[in-house]
Amino acid sequence: MLAELERLGTISAVAEHLRQTAPGVSMQLAALEREVGVTLTEKSGRNVRLTPAGRLLAQHGVDIVERLTLAEMEVSALRDGAAGTYRVAAFPSAARTIVAATWSDLRASGQNSLRIELVEMEPDESLSALRSGDADIAITHTYSSLEPVDSRNLSIWPLRTEPVWLAVPSGRQVTGPVDLQQFATDDWLVPRRERSCHDMVVRACGAAGFTPRVTAEAIDFAVLLALVNVGAGVALVPDLAIDRLPASVRLMPLDRPVDRHLFLAARAASAADPGLARLREAIVRASSALVSDRSRSGH
Repeated sequence: MLAELERLGTISAVAEHLRQTAPGVSMQLAALEREVGVTLTEKSGRNVRLTPAGRLLAQHGVDIVERLTLAEMEVSALRDGAAGTYRVAAFPSAARTIVAATWSDLRASGQNSLRIELVEMEPDESLSALRSGDADIAITHTYSSLEPVDSRNLSIWPLRTEPVWLAVPSGRQVTGPVDLQQFATDDWLVPRRERSCHDMVVRACGAAGFTPRVTAEAIDFAVLLALVNVGAGVALVPDLAIDRLPASVRLMPLDRPVDRHLFLAARAASAADPGLARLREAIVRASSALVSDRSRSGH
């Protein structure tokens, strides 16, 4: 009311603008004066004007109204899923491809109020982070040769299924699809043994009747491909993990296919959050737009 009195100049104009009575406005201004303990208005002829204290408080009133208006707009945006900050957990190759593409898509579509905070995590870590509240949504995976993930109290949405290739030195005379038994005596380059990708390799080789002779372990599939490139051994590599295929590496399909299933996960209690739903749609679009170049496999 003080802000409107400063702007409009008379009690009657303030009352008309706020759809109240003039006496009602005067009573509320008098109550405000008693509450703050200073004089806020003074008579000026038949009208009133603001004292220095009144003008100071009126400016705060303008600021408060502007902040309330902004808060209403932001709450409306949150309700519509157009704003909010969401912590996304993703394993490395998904972070590099799907999350990066999602980020680009959100910026290009003008949805700058829907913000992502990325944290790189392996699948088991990301599901634990979801349950503990350290992440809001996770892009994670499992392999067709491994047990399904524990989805208790989580909502799950499939993203894509991709093949696992056998990476061999290009000079190796072999045609696909390959039987892994042919490589039982080769040196194997595998992911670190605490990763589910390591279990995938062991299971695939076990199904072919042998235990791989491991000569290198690495977190990054790019490291494994670089080692294959110099003839250090062979490796099983998921499609999305292949950023740049080294010149002396061939990708061979398996006669007993192993697939990697990518999916989104969120806490079941928050799955209906409008912003989370909009982010989920953006991630699905970004994932669908990633088309693998099958020509690089050489078959």
